[in-house]
Amino acid sequence: MHLRFSQDIKSLLQRLAKEPLTLGDILAETSERGFSLVITLLVLPFLFPMPPGLAGPFGGACLLLSVQMVLGKRSPWLPKRIANYKFPRPFAQLLLQNLGRVTKVFQKIARPRLPKIASNPLIWRINGFCISLLTVLLILPIPFTNPIPTIGILLLTVATIESDGLLICISYGITTLITLLFGFLGYAMWLAPSLLPSIFR
Repeated sequence: MHLRFSQDIKSLLQRLAKEPLTLGDILAETSERGFSLVITLLVLPFLFPMPPGLAGPFGGACLLLSVQMVLGKRSPWLPKRIANYKFPRPFAQLLLQNLGRVTKVFQKIARPRLPKIASNPLIWRINGFCISLLTVLLILPIPFTNPIPTIGILLLTVATIESDGLLICISYGITTLITLLFGFLGYAMWLAPSLLPSIFR
């Protein structure tokens, strides 16, 4: 089974490996689907080892798009400075090499299901809210945690592209669990300074 997600992303990455497309170019070509496709493109790198400093700019662009989804927008917009960002060819080539592993997972779990849920305008807004929340968690400077919210974001974008209402519902549960996990990590980090003196007595 070939997913629209894998075909679209592979096609985009192949083009990016040959010519320097900007985020604005991609959004102009993909229209409404550009929300999910560009968000996927922005967060995919965080499943793999990446240089530090990318979470801020990539996460910022992802947050802008997801907030527009919350507002019910169907035509994506980015500020010129972000829209004119060109993906470097090595970046696209690296993602192409790793895309097969990601695609194999989603081929097993994603398919068109529960179309009434998937096509509901309210679900579009809720998806945007969940992606916004997970993007904020992605941007937080907590070491080694980037892949966790990234998985949640990818589940939502793939479910949206594939019109998979069941996977969307499952993704909401996973988003809740990820949020609780980060809440626990934040609480543990807040407690750590006060616990250290008693540990080293």
